[in-house]
Amino acid sequence: MLAFWDFTVLDVIDIFCVALLMFYVYNKMRKSRALNIFIGIIIFILIWILVSHVLQMPLMGSLLDKLTSVGLIAIIVIFQDEIRHFFYTLGASQNGLKKFLHNSHLKSSDKKRKDNIMALVIACRNMSRSKTGALIVLERNVHLDEFINSGEKFNAEINQRLIENIFFKNSPLHDGALIISDQRIKAASCILPVSHNTNIPENFGLRHRSALGISEISDAIVIVVSEETGFITVAMEDKFIIKLTDEELESLLDKELK
Repeated sequence: MLAFWDFTVLDVIDIFCVALLMFYVYNKMRKSRALNIFIGIIIFILIWILVSHVLQMPLMGSLLDKLTSVGLIAIIVIFQDEIRHFFYTLGASQNGLKKFLHNSHLKSSDKKRKDNIMALVIACRNMSRSKTGALIVLERNVHLDEFINSGEKFNAEINQRLIENIFFKNSPLHDGALIISDQRIKAASCILPVSHNTNIPENFGLRHRSALGISEISDAIVIVVSEETGFITVAMEDKFIIKLTDEELESLLDKELK
């Protein structure tokens, strides 16, 4: 056992990094149904460290060592969604850098960007007034090819009437999400992951849960138009921004899509 005076700066950094990692994992688990399981695992690890390394009880320590080895497989099964989310987030910055370097010379003019935002805002305003449900995903740095491939793919300019026609109730493409990438409509009727966040308001339906779900594993901006109320909501960075007006939606998109 190390004495207090054996501690070095490296040990302090090591402890700080572990604490930071544990806090990050706890913060992610707090938003899922697995929080109680995670707390139970932490308690088990603390007991294992106490028995094996502090009290040095060989028999009990050996038993807990075996349980720890088997438990690793169980943890992977239980937390498979959270583990996938963690590595997805870890790779987001690298994907974003690659996309920026690849597409920096292809960036559209500011006028085109503003025109596209206005087309989106007007389409959402009209669908809000007619209570037409809509789910629109705006890709940013994290690639969404997996979800684009789940829908009907095409390559079209962002157009107000086209967006409204896609989400028209009798349209074959109105179910699912419309995905916009590189200022082009890339696919419609796409399937998105559904969030299991227990704090989602009860009046929010599948569109809102799907919007939050994709925002949890990417940096996308997701616009939802409620079929029941007509309210416009944006899901971004694991949270909702609700009951947006036309002006607020335009301001938010103008700020976040620069």
